[in-house]
Amino acid sequence: MNTTPQLLVEGLVFGEGPRWRDDRLWLSDMYGETVYTTDLSGRLEKVVELPNRQPSGLGFLPDRSLLIVSMLEPEILRWDGQDLRVHADLRGLVRDSCNDMVVDARGSAYVGSFPPASNPKGVIVHVAPRGSARIAAEDVILPNGSVVTDDGATLIVAESMGRRITRFSIASDGSLTDRTLFADCTPDAADGICLDLDGAIWAAFPLAHEFRRIAPGGEVLDRISMGDRLAIACTLGGPELRTLFLLTSLALPGDAIRGTRSATVHVVDVNVPGTGSP
Repeated sequence: MNTTPQLLVEGLVFGEGPRWRDDRLWLSDMYGETVYTTDLSGRLEKVVELPNRQPSGLGFLPDRSLLIVSMLEPEILRWDGQDLRVHADLRGLVRDSCNDMVVDARGSAYVGSFPPASNPKGVIVHVAPRGSARIAAEDVILPNGSVVTDDGATLIVAESMGRRITRFSIASDGSLTDRTLFADCTPDAADGICLDLDGAIWAAFPLAHEFRRIAPGGEVLDRISMGDRLAIACTLGGPELRTLFLLTSLALPGDAIRGTRSATVHVVDVNVPGTGSP
């Protein structure tokens, strides 16, 4: 594996929620208040602007509509290519804001809350394909990046302030059960994650400035250093799902980075492809 990341896109404010779909990378520019796509040549195209909102996690319904986490409201928005509307209102379920999201092949979304550091126990909300929502898991210590396995049977989520990656079984009604430890990440906190065909997780570790490939049980199989850049999120895509997209920043989220344009997307080719699942 060539572990030297190559710059693909620059000039973002703060990139989040990467997903590979229709031969393009989709991502949220959280503080740029815009969802973009880019191809493998680095050509950035605007999908939809979200003034006065902070878009984060992304996913797709079976009808190809795009779901977008609007963090502060907190709401899940639906963009069909022409109109933007509220897909799910999470008020009453999420006490603060919401954060990252994964949407499975059936159109069920799993959305993590974004609790304060003083009380980091958050929730994961299950949003059914038609938009009804309920709490699927509680006491998740700042749920962040998440993936669903290719068979739709397992949700894996990074508990950032829990310093671990956790695995849940997905019941037929979308409920999350059988919570188990995928990997202990102590002392570091994982952010965005993605899954490969060997069952390993690529995870972003912002304050460690690196991406790590982690086997079930916690063994670190590979590392990609980003130097002075914070590692924020990642996903596998490209023609053979062997391109690892690496989202980085020079600063953590916060109003101070508004107006800056220092966030980037890098790429690196890996040996084990992604599963094709979100």
